[in-house]
Amino acid sequence: MPISIYFHVEHIYYLPQFLPVLKELKKRGCQCVCFFNLSINQAIIDHASVEHDLQFETFDSEDDALLHYINKKPNWVIFGNHFKPIHQLHHTTKTAMLYHGIGIKECYYDKDLNNMDIRFVEGEYRANEINKRQPEAKIATTGFAKLDPLFNANGIYHLPENLDNNKKTILYAPTFYPSTIENIPASWPADFSEFNLIIKPHEFSLSNKKYNEQRKRINEWAQFDNVYLAKSEEFSLLPFMQCADILISEASSALFEFAALNKPIIWCDFIKLRWNYRGIFSYRYKKRMDLNIMKYNHIATHAPSYKNLLSTVHNELSNPGLRSAERKKITHQVLGNVDGKVALRVCDYLLAKASS
Repeated sequence: MPISIYFHVEHIYYLPQFLPVLKELKKRGCQCVCFFNLSINQAIIDHASVEHDLQFETFDSEDDALLHYINKKPNWVIFGNHFKPIHQLHHTTKTAMLYHGIGIKECYYDKDLNNMDIRFVEGEYRANEINKRQPEAKIATTGFAKLDPLFNANGIYHLPENLDNNKKTILYAPTFYPSTIENIPASWPADFSEFNLIIKPHEFSLSNKKYNEQRKRINEWAQFDNVYLAKSEEFSLLPFMQCADILISEASSALFEFAALNKPIIWCDFIKLRWNYRGIFSYRYKKRMDLNIMKYNHIATHAPSYKNLLSTVHNELSNPGLRSAERKKITHQVLGNVDGKVALRVCDYLLAKASS
C-alpha cells in the first residue's frame, strides 16, 4: 500500500506552504489528501483542487478531524499550526509541523507545537531560538518550502492583464492585524498613479466580519485603473511576488519571503492599533509579536507615515541594491537554504521515517 499523508488545511493560506511538499510526495507515489476546514469558502476549495490536481476531503470541527484521522490511520498528518487533540491520534500516525508562515508572532514558539513528532524549521535563527527556549523540541532545519516554485522551473508568472507593463509594480501585502490598511487614504492609487498597484490582503481582511472597515477601504482602492486586487481564490502571494518590483507591508511574513528575491522592501511603521493595544496596554502588542525577530528590521527601509511612502518608494526603486547585502544575509539566517529544494529535503525525512 502507498504511504498515506494528510495535509490539515485549517485556513487556505496554509496551502502554499504545503503544495511543494505535497506535489513532491505525489511524484514519489504517496497518497496525499488535503483536508480542508469547511470554514473555507467551497468555491476556493474547488478552485484550488482543480488548479493543483488535489484529492481533498473536508471537516467541520477539530473533533470531526480527529475522528477521521483515527479512522483512516494515515502514516503522516502535516499541520500548519496547533492541533489540540494530537495525543489522541492512533499511535501509528506520525505528525509534522510545516508552520504556515515565517512566523513573526510569538505563537511560533508555543510549547504545544512540540507535541509534533517533528517540526520543520526554516533556518539557523529559528533552530537556535527553539533550541534555546525548548531544548526538548524535535526539529529538522530544511528551509521554507513555500518559496520553492520561485527558485525552480515551476514558478513562471505574469503581470495581471489590466496593469501596464511599462510601469513599475508595487505589491502591497498587508496583514490583518496590526495593519496599515486603515491608515492609507482612499486616494492612495491616485497618489501613486505612475505605478501599478497589486493589493494582496490577508484572507481575514477579506472574509472576517471584524475587518469590515478594512474591506471597505480595499474596495475603494480597487476602483482605480492602476490597481489589481487579488481575488479570494488567488490565495498564494508567490505569483505577485515574482511580478512586483517592490513590496510594501508591515511586520509580516511577507517581508522575509520577498527578501529572498533580493528586491526592495518597505516596512510600514504606521500601523493602527486597537485602543486595548496602546498606552498602558502596549504589553499586549509586545506579547503578540516575536520581538527578537525585530533585530532583523534592517531587512527593509522603514516608512514612519503615509506621507513618507511615495518618496521612500522612489528612493528604493532608484537604488534597488541599497540593502541587498542585508537582505541576503538575513534571508540565509531566517529562511535558510532557498535553493528550490526544500520540499525534497522535507519529503526525504517523511519517507525515511514513515515506517520507523
